[in-house]
Amino acid sequence: MIPAQFEYIAPSTVDEAVAALAAAGEDAKVLGGGQSLLPVLRMRMADPSTIVDVGRIPEMRGVREDGDKLVVGAMTTHHEVQRDPLIRQHAELISLATRTVADPQVRHRGTFGGSLAHADPAGDLPAPALALDAEMVIAGPSGRRTVPASEFFVDYFTTALEPTDLLVEVRMPKWTGWNAHYEKFNRVAQAWSIVGVAAAVRVSGGAIAEARIALTNMGATPIRAMGVEQALVGQQATADAVREAARHATEGTSATGDSSADADYREHLAEVLTGRAVLAAAGG
Repeated sequence: MIPAQFEYIAPSTVDEAVAALAAAGEDAKVLGGGQSLLPVLRMRMADPSTIVDVGRIPEMRGVREDGDKLVVGAMTTHHEVQRDPLIRQHAELISLATRTVADPQVRHRGTFGGSLAHADPAGDLPAPALALDAEMVIAGPSGRRTVPASEFFVDYFTTALEPTDLLVEVRMPKWTGWNAHYEKFNRVAQAWSIVGVAAAVRVSGGAIAEARIALTNMGATPIRAMGVEQALVGQQATADAVREAARHATEGTSATGDSSADADYREHLAEVLTGRAVLAAAGG
């Protein structure tokens, strides 16, 4: 289908983009990589009056260090994030999860910030962002504010972004020396996750000293598996110990059923995949 008519604006600065969004109000949509927005425009599931294309804003691209933080521009593509040496060194979990997003064509066009702002429960990047304590820097008419990942994801396809807001960059601590793995289950290649598990662990003397675990598609938003994290601390990275800790994976979740899997099956997957992800991260 052909999209409905809209006004197209391509600002060159964040301030220009925010001003354009404020002028258009709730009828505006932000165009990042376009991998989520363009399909719904073509099917006329969305008919915004204005499209604000932020792809020409240099400030919103690239990865850099800022003291003990990593900063990822919201318009940095998945391909760039996956290959970036700073991400691989200090936030390996992000690189590994990004590798599973869709296919190479989508990864060359889709963006890190766009995926987070889209907030699809089956998307692969919100859970790693939550596990690694990412913070979202948001620009709006009143200035900039920073929102932690734990507060950014609100509901299905809903975030803390207001209609006149723009996600500018993502900041996260450096997790140097932590091992990581992203385990994803899907029925066919390139499909959304039925369930995914983001795991980062710090191993010391053969035992797990710290763990960060977050789940994909086990609720309306990504969920920290804190019961698993607590059960892992001090445990040897053995299959039996990890499987026992993984029994806590469904605590605090709200899995739902759909055409891909029912709730019980998702809960089973969460336990199994958590065990696999932690063992892989710990080198077991």
